Amino acid sequence: MGLQIYCGKGFDTQKAERFFKERRVPYQRVDVLKFGIGRRELETVAAAVGLDALCDKDSKAWRESVLAYTQSRETILAGLCEKPQLIRLPIVRSGRRATVGVCPDVWETWIRDKLI
Repeated sequence: MGLQIYCGKGFDTQKAERFFKERRVPYQRVDVLKFGIGRRELETVAAAVGLDALCDKDSKAWRESVLAYTQSRETILAGLCEKPQLIRLPIVRSGRRATVGVCPDVWETWIRDKLI
């Protein structure tokens, strides 16, 4: 089972990468803003953390998006796949477990319990 970090640009991405590098945990880096994210990956993460946690509701892009005004799960998932800049990053995923944002306490638990 591998570890993936879905990331873009920014300090939170750097923090996540630094956390795993310092602990010598191998990971796969996926630049969501450059390559996008697949629907199945997005659904897996949404199942783990909830759809609301995936949406970057603090961003200007989100507030200007039609997704900010819809309640449809399908519409939101399709919109996030289409416009990955609306996703809150980084997403750290290990199998069916996932976190959104910087969550060192959770990651430490994963390492301690050998879930990575």
